[in-house]
Amino acid sequence: MFKNNFLESLTKIHYSVPLIFWIPVIGYFIYKAYTKGEMSMGNIALYFFAGLAFWTLAEYILHRWVFHYEPTSNWGKRIHFIFHGVHHDYPKDRLRLVMPLSASIPLAAIIYFIFSLFLPEFILAAFFAGFLLGYLIYDECHYAMHHANFKSGLFKKVKDHHMLHHYADPERGFGVSSAIWDVIFDSGFRKKKEKNTINEKEAD
Repeated sequence: MFKNNFLESLTKIHYSVPLIFWIPVIGYFIYKAYTKGEMSMGNIALYFFAGLAFWTLAEYILHRWVFHYEPTSNWGKRIHFIFHGVHHDYPKDRLRLVMPLSASIPLAAIIYFIFSLFLPEFILAAFFAGFLLGYLIYDECHYAMHHANFKSGLFKKVKDHHMLHHYADPERGFGVSSAIWDVIFDSGFRKKKEKNTINEKEAD
C-alpha cells in the first residue's frame, strides 16, 4: 500500500491489540466517573449502557456514511483505503480486520470532543466507557465474522448478514455487531437474497 515500511506497518494490527489498548482506557473512564464524580453506581451503569447502545447507531453511521464515502483526492482515497477500503479488497486479511490504532485513536478523540459539547464531564466518562466497549465488541465480532465458523444461532445470522455486505451488495447491510439499524433504515437484505453467493465466496 505504501512504499514506506513505517506507514505500511500502521495499517496492520493483530486482533488482540485493540483489547490490550482500549480495556485500560475503558477502566480509566469508569474510575473517573466513580471516584471523581458525584454519581451513584446505578447512574454510572445507566450512562454506561446508554453509551454501549449508542455505539450501535454510531457503528451504522460510520460504516454507511464515513467508511463508504468515496473521496476524490489522492490523499483522501489513501486515507479511506486505510480506514476501510483495504478490508473490502482483502476481506480475509487477518492483520487488516480490526481497526489499526493509527485510525481508531484519532477517531475516538474526535468523537470524545463532540460528546464533550453535550455531556457534563462525569456523565461523559461513564457514557464514553460504554461507547468504547461497544466499539471493542464490534471490532472483535468483526474479526470473528471473517474467521470463526459459526454453525447456527445468533452469531451465524450476524455473520451471514455481514457476508452479504461483502459478497452480494456493499451498499446494504452496514450493521456488523447488530442489524437493527439496517432494519430501521431499510438498508438490509431481502430474506435469503444471494445466500448462494455467500457459500460460494466462503468456499474460495
